[in-house]
Amino acid sequence: MNITEANRQCLDKIQASTAVWSDIRPAHEVISGMTDYTVLHAGPPLTWEQMCGPMRGAITGACIYEGWATSPDEVDRLASGGKLVFDSSHHRHAIGPMSGIITPTMEVNVVRNEPFGIETYSTLYMGIGKVLRHGAFDDEVMTKLRWMNQELAPLLKAALQAAGGIDIKSIVAQSLQMGDELHNRNKASNALLLNSLVQHLIEVGTKEEAIRAIDFIDKAGHFILNVVMAGSKGMLDAGSGIDGSTIVTAIARNGYEAGIRVSGLGDRWFTAPAPPIDGVYFPGFGPEDANPDLGDSAITETIGLGSFSMAGAPAVVEYIGGTAQFAVETSLKMYEITVDEHQTYKLPPLNFRGAPLGIDIRRVVETGITPVINTGIACKRPGVGQIGAGLTAIPLQCFTAALEAFAQQST
Repeated sequence: MNITEANRQCLDKIQASTAVWSDIRPAHEVISGMTDYTVLHAGPPLTWEQMCGPMRGAITGACIYEGWATSPDEVDRLASGGKLVFDSSHHRHAIGPMSGIITPTMEVNVVRNEPFGIETYSTLYMGIGKVLRHGAFDDEVMTKLRWMNQELAPLLKAALQAAGGIDIKSIVAQSLQMGDELHNRNKASNALLLNSLVQHLIEVGTKEEAIRAIDFIDKAGHFILNVVMAGSKGMLDAGSGIDGSTIVTAIARNGYEAGIRVSGLGDRWFTAPAPPIDGVYFPGFGPEDANPDLGDSAITETIGLGSFSMAGAPAVVEYIGGTAQFAVETSLKMYEITVDEHQTYKLPPLNFRGAPLGIDIRRVVETGITPVINTGIACKRPGVGQIGAGLTAIPLQCFTAALEAFAQQST
């Protein structure tokens, strides 16, 4: 099969995929190989010694939540001594924003790609600011984490069962018509998700439980993000493993490296140092406080959302910086490195053109244009949390290394 045919097969599977939020389960029940002391993280695999401050902070919080430790020093001893078993979430059909930490008893969203029998998983979204995924682990963060996993998750699970699941792909398509890009702007999608849940939350919970859940999801603003990420991964996983395909099926960062995976190159990672972020900072913080880019949320760009769809979400520039014209120009530039347009995800300002889909490593290397990512900024010091948001780009080195490997494999 030639490259064109292989890429067509890959993209046909991605286009035919679905994303239905069907359940919430403890991670150890659904994620393969999730044993005691397993810690899954965002991005390509790395060691404790390579991990950045916010990832170490998030692991500290997760260990305290699991009851494995009570202080950062104890966590350091567990990790340095080999007690903690680290792996990339991507290796287990899971995904998470920023540090992306998942441990065994955390509750995870279960999102199904029905045509291909694929399930993918993500933790519940905690809100913005000082939260676990950005490396914060103080008492306020831990109290919220316990409430979400022990009280909110069972309520959401019951509501999902009453609803018969929620079609996330449909919500994404609708919200793109309403000004979202589904990575850093989720106002419409979050409202649509909440609208699908409200009746069932009221049915299955007490008045107080339902009100608290509704209020949290509404104020979180981006609660849907983690579910969209899991759904996007499930769609891209359907297109993985196509011999001869040059389509990128994952982009992820861990604060130490950025990496990509390519359909025709299996599960291999092609990495380069994690890039800095050109951003807008919260008061009191600046570039000197920022950690290099991290998180699995670039899976949204990989499926054509996020910065690839900024033309349809001009208001996102108020959060990440730039202008409405820049948002349009960014989306148009992404068409130069992709080989298809999404049949379901449409951009009204571009005359309902399909979102750019199918990043081709050949086009990236040929043009020198690399995928733009809009992202949050974590403080490089553990325990602080988010300090801003902005834009970055995946290093060209990832794509040149992948193309060289592809050429070697083809000879």
